[in-house]
Amino acid sequence: FIARVSRGRTVREFMISVLLIPSLACVLWMTAFGGTAISQLVNDGYQAVSQADLPIKLFMMLDTLPLSEITSLIAIVLVIVFFVTSSDSGSLVIDAISAGGKVDSPKPQRVFWCTFEGLVAIALILGGGLTALQAMAVSTGFPFTI
Repeated sequence: FIARVSRGRTVREFMISVLLIPSLACVLWMTAFGGTAISQLVNDGYQAVSQADLPIKLFMMLDTLPLSEITSLIAIVLVIVFFVTSSDSGSLVIDAISAGGKVDSPKPQRVFWCTFEGLVAIALILGGGLTALQAMAVSTGFPFTI
């Protein structure tokens, strides 16, 4: 996927847009929000974040900050964009693999993979919640680590 979207770019542009910018954004995100949560716990004694369920920890941390409604909305939009982009990338890759490497595969085939991917995610969420979805992600990625 990265090779396909980077086609026609220089090595410098590739390194900056694929390695440097996402890494810096991740460091900034983790530093800002992680540092804020740690500061809330250590300096203010605010323990709601550490005691909250995993899916709502971010929102519990944002709740104590100014403009919490706006920042929570931005966080939701960012999570949606992340999931949609990841799903689209996964569908593109599996579609190209199932089409024998053809870039211009039939549109119904791409729609099939998008729909199937969404149905699997829905089934996992309904079947076991976030834990089942995380276990599936780890178990399917494990063989690639070897």
